[in-house]
Amino acid sequence: MDIVLLIKSFLGLIVVLGILLFLLLKGSSKKKKKSVDAKKSVKPQKKGNAFESLDTLVKVIKDKKSSTKELKEALDKIIKYHGKIHPKLGVRAHPDFNIYGEIILRICHHPNTSKDLIINFDRDLEEKNKEYKREINDFLTKGLETRGI
Repeated sequence: MDIVLLIKSFLGLIVVLGILLFLLLKGSSKKKKKSVDAKKSVKPQKKGNAFESLDTLVKVIKDKKSSTKELKEALDKIIKYHGKIHPKLGVRAHPDFNIYGEIILRICHHPNTSKDLIINFDRDLEEKNKEYKREINDFLTKGLETRGI
């Protein structure tokens, strides 16, 4: 009688485990779909003078064929719409700060940049993010040193 009860308990546990695994897998697939939908609709994009995503503006800066005017417009939109960087995580910079560091390096190396563009972007970014002043200056120094002027 003990062995029959042991076998029934074991089979019951296997059934419960199977149901829990099914629910876990079903729930995680819904979360993936929601996160993919959320990523697509995070930031609306409008053409012209209106709001654009940070990725779109970075692509303009990465494009070596962008004119000085296009660079200025992209940098102005970055400051206007994406200028505030997330607060620091203790003494470390927020991981999103790397995007801004890349932007600074890219504008220093861009063939159609000017000193005014670099200085204005640096000054405006530091003004909006006073706690990142040292990091912004470090990226600017690296960008200007590797420029080879």
